[in-house]
Amino acid sequence: MDERQRARRPGGRSARVGAEVHQAVTDLISERGYGNFTLGEVAARAGVADSSIYRRWGSLDTLLTDVVLTRLNARSPMPDTGSLAGDLRTYAANVAREITGPDGLALLRLAVALSSNGQQGRQALDDLLAERGRQLQAMLDRARERGEHPPDALGVLDHVMAPMYIRVLFGIGPLTPEYVDGLVEQLL
Repeated sequence: MDERQRARRPGGRSARVGAEVHQAVTDLISERGYGNFTLGEVAARAGVADSSIYRRWGSLDTLLTDVVLTRLNARSPMPDTGSLAGDLRTYAANVAREITGPDGLALLRLAVALSSNGQQGRQALDDLLAERGRQLQAMLDRARERGEHPPDALGVLDHVMAPMYIRVLFGIGPLTPEYVDGLVEQLL
């Protein structure tokens, strides 16, 4: 087994190092904000060699994108409840819980910062959005296959996700379950 296969195997040292590096990034973003730390500082905080981070992620922007995507996939996966309304309500509730959690604002600010961090940062954000877009589209395609009439993915972003992100980024009111359900209802 070559080194790349070992690095991708779930569990073991590789998973532990990945989790420690991800936590170090999240902590540094919360403490200092985006752009105020280096890969070397991430490595020191995680207790790993700089070369391990460079080998696995290549750049800070790629690492940051991996942190956000991994977190989103783990904590707000695309649901499959059997109905479009159920899927959208569950998805919106999961996202609301995640972005109002302890590190939610820091991760939203990270996404905003990536969009303005030159070509490499923009590419990292585009990769993140493309992956989440594919996941969202799969949820909408399942609804269509069941005979439902889902909105397009951009409609979900415009009418459900964006209002929640704006409220959190600018501190405009809470994301109550009633508010989140109301966004989904308006879309449907």
